[in-house]
Amino acid sequence: MRVLLVGAGGVGTAVTRIAARRPFFERMVVADYDLARAEAAVAALGAEGGRFEAAQVDAGDEAAVSALLARHGCDVLLNATDPRFVMPLFRAAYGAGATYLDMAMSLSRPHPERPYEECGVKLGDEQFALAGQWAEAGLLALVGMGVEPGLSDVFARHAADELFDTIEEIGVRDGADLTVEGLDFAPSFSIWTTIEECLNPPVVWESGRGWFTTEPFSEPEVFDFPEGIGPVECVNVEHEEVLLMPRWVGAERVTFKYGLGREFTDTLRTLHQLGLDRTTPVTVPGPDGPVRVSPRDVVAAGLPDPATLGDRMRGKTCAGTWVRGTKDGAPREVYLYHVVDNEWSMAEYGCQAVVWQTAVNPVVALELLATGAWSGRGVLGPEAFPARPFLDLLTAYGSPWGLREQ
Repeated sequence: MRVLLVGAGGVGTAVTRIAARRPFFERMVVADYDLARAEAAVAALGAEGGRFEAAQVDAGDEAAVSALLARHGCDVLLNATDPRFVMPLFRAAYGAGATYLDMAMSLSRPHPERPYEECGVKLGDEQFALAGQWAEAGLLALVGMGVEPGLSDVFARHAADELFDTIEEIGVRDGADLTVEGLDFAPSFSIWTTIEECLNPPVVWESGRGWFTTEPFSEPEVFDFPEGIGPVECVNVEHEEVLLMPRWVGAERVTFKYGLGREFTDTLRTLHQLGLDRTTPVTVPGPDGPVRVSPRDVVAAGLPDPATLGDRMRGKTCAGTWVRGTKDGAPREVYLYHVVDNEWSMAEYGCQAVVWQTAVNPVVALELLATGAWSGRGVLGPEAFPARPFLDLLTAYGSPWGLREQ
């Protein structure tokens, strides 16, 4: 397997450090718009970096990405960029005849008239519209293969296959007790992506009704997270799992709730009120004349890079899937989860917990594809594959998952 990794930010860098310890691939080309950043990711591997090389590419330039795939003989493209670049990279992989993996799906667009009641363009719609072409070409696009979406979806498949006879509700619940010393507001993941998923209308799925939307931060609930994290208030947020799980896993209801905290949600609301969440460029004065710039990009540029926060972070992050249903005629309720302690991830990999937890899952998936334990064609989510090989390999990577009876 020869892999083109596009994106050498926090998650992309963590991918290289995790993959460097595994023998399943022949070559990994680490590409970024900023060549120096790609080179730094490779250089940091030291003696383990012999199978890696850096390259420069614009993720929005389909022709350039396809040419890079061909130049290096890469048969897989792993997308570690933000969701703006999903479709050009998705199309570039198809054009080059390569397998494609991402950790976030094509962007949504709210319903123009009823945004908090009906779906407009849903997350992943642009990709699933091309599923037939991918299948006919014998190619695989594995979408949403991070931690959430990704591992959370694997948990849903595992619950359906081994833990339940019928499922009433699947609810992804994400929470943490992470703090960053010296900073009052410092998102542990891309603020661009965080704004996108938190301020868009959240999607819920119900059997008989299908997909529908609600108000941002709706239906607050307190969820008790394991391994000492404890109770965290969680709210509805737009996320890919709700668009993926109903396609392959039978359930009466599917939701995603994120433990953001009141201060964090208030900050996001303020950004929205000021128009600083917008992606459409505005004109501002510059030293050499007017400059067109996206307000959201300005916010992102003004905040610290999440990949650099690890030394100042303390605590744990938890991703998991809560499932309620029946087994052998009796009610059952479980929470399948994966916890990463920032102290451990920094000591072991030099990566902060959130980006490491996101990065480990596509690497596990790549290894399963390389060995043939996972295979398929078309545009598929993690739920379309057997869960047990993934969960066993994740444990073998030194990062076990857990199951709590509720």
